[in-house]
Amino acid sequence: MVRQLPPWFAKVKKRLVKSPKLYFRDTGIFHTLLGIESERDLLRHPKLSASWENFALEQVLALLRPSEAYFYAVHGSLELDLFIPGRLSLGVEFKRQDAPKVSRSMRQAIEDLDLDMLWVVYPGSREIQLDDRILAKPISRIQPN
Repeated sequence: MVRQLPPWFAKVKKRLVKSPKLYFRDTGIFHTLLGIESERDLLRHPKLSASWENFALEQVLALLRPSEAYFYAVHGSLELDLFIPGRLSLGVEFKRQDAPKVSRSMRQAIEDLDLDMLWVVYPGSREIQLDDRILAKPISRIQPN
């Protein structure tokens, strides 16, 4: 019912978050616990972005089925929602926005983790190349490996 996503940490000169993040694997349970009874309630709720992140994380992991998955965070600084190491390292940010933008945090995560690609998964319909290694990717276009 709950996913425990471990942090990625290595010996770096940054103060990294080392506690796992918890996600409800079923957003319906999450909504029930928050007292959300309708789509209208959800769209007005302050946890709407957290709900989207929960849902999108589960969808991406179910489709990609990585052998390892982490999040990456530096205390008081940057956070990357999902890090999938491997032959091609992938970072994923979940944004419930119509037009996602590149942030300083994304650029720093690319540098810190030597990412090959960073996806900004959003509820839109078009893939948008935001930068050399940053692609806004609609959740509907995530494909299994």
